[in-house]
Amino acid sequence: MSKPKSTTIAIDAEQHVSGLLQALPDARACYVLAHGAGAGMAHPFMASVAEGLAARGIATLRYQFPYMERGSKRPDTPKLAHATVRAAVADAAQLLPGVPLFAGGKSFGGRMTSQAQATAPIPGVRGLVFLGFPLHPAGKPSDERAAHLSDVDLPMLFLQGTRDELADLELLQSVIKRLGTRATLQLFADADHSFHVPARSGRTDAQVMEDVLDALANWIGAHAG
Repeated sequence: MSKPKSTTIAIDAEQHVSGLLQALPDARACYVLAHGAGAGMAHPFMASVAEGLAARGIATLRYQFPYMERGSKRPDTPKLAHATVRAAVADAAQLLPGVPLFAGGKSFGGRMTSQAQATAPIPGVRGLVFLGFPLHPAGKPSDERAAHLSDVDLPMLFLQGTRDELADLELLQSVIKRLGTRATLQLFADADHSFHVPARSGRTDAQVMEDVLDALANWIGAHAG
């Protein structure tokens, strides 16, 4: 199993963030993976995704947003977050030349990636993958956060738990329908925003994660060309 290697990603001449590249010599693709709002790139969930994808022949580049690098709890402005996404993808392209690139991430990280792509295409990216798209704040159903997705002209994969409090299922399914063939929705029964399932579901979190990783790897494989 490949081990993550530290890298430094330059956003501009003055700002840099940390990254973790987990790659195999013969990786069939690379997923540039952004963290959620409340936990950084080393969170166990992020590590599990990276390790699971490595076992499936897919490299990952995890990275920090500047606020997380500073130890702040207040997320960066969208402009800075988008610049960080672009810098991370560019770094992945340099580290793994010729390897098909995909981008996205957990919750906030996935949304910042899609916003960046909607603003202007990110060079080299073949598709976006969302690990729990945060459609709205908990208890406040709305689909306003999905408005920019209509400007994303790439294949998109939404991996979503049916108990996700940040994505009303009916609203999310309506969004996916509007996006047409660009969007694929994969649901995981009884899973919440972190893909945790209750004991009564008869399944474990580890089993759900294996299914999530299988779906993610299969979709990337189908779009890697």
